[in-house]
Amino acid sequence: MLKLVSLVVVSVLTLGAASSVARSATPLVNVSVVLSRAGAQMALNAALDAAAKMHAPCSVAVVDPSGTLMAFESFDGVRAGSPDLALGKARAAALLQRPTSEIEDKTNQGRVAFVTSGVMALRGGMPLRDGNVVVGAIGVAGLNKDNDVKIAAEAADAFAHAVQGSAGDGH
Repeated sequence: MLKLVSLVVVSVLTLGAASSVARSATPLVNVSVVLSRAGAQMALNAALDAAAKMHAPCSVAVVDPSGTLMAFESFDGVRAGSPDLALGKARAAALLQRPTSEIEDKTNQGRVAFVTSGVMALRGGMPLRDGNVVVGAIGVAGLNKDNDVKIAAEAADAFAHAVQGSAGDGH
């Protein structure tokens, strides 16, 4: 699918370059790498496995770079607010392309703009990366913020290693 998109982009740019309207060397279309359904499920499963090993029931949300939910699961017995918190953490990590622990630290240091903007400023959200490109994020909300961070980080690391291992598969 990525090759098909690349060919379409080249064709559009080639046709545009021939036109007298296209005077700029800046491309009119960018090709992005995005999280697949399989990638979202892989990250979710990695988080659920980590949580089970730690005996840490939680809710886990995986989003694409725009913060749109792609995968979700909740253990039995989590707090009623955990699903919303997990999604908020994932969205914040995706949209700001950084771990939410950094956002919480900045908020605690007086950067209140995060709070007033509606960004979830709680630990437990991690970007999912393909190399240096953020392709989505994962958010974890359970009973302990330190466990949330460990679970999210383990899932993000597992995802990064899996993407790195699949680089020769035409991804």
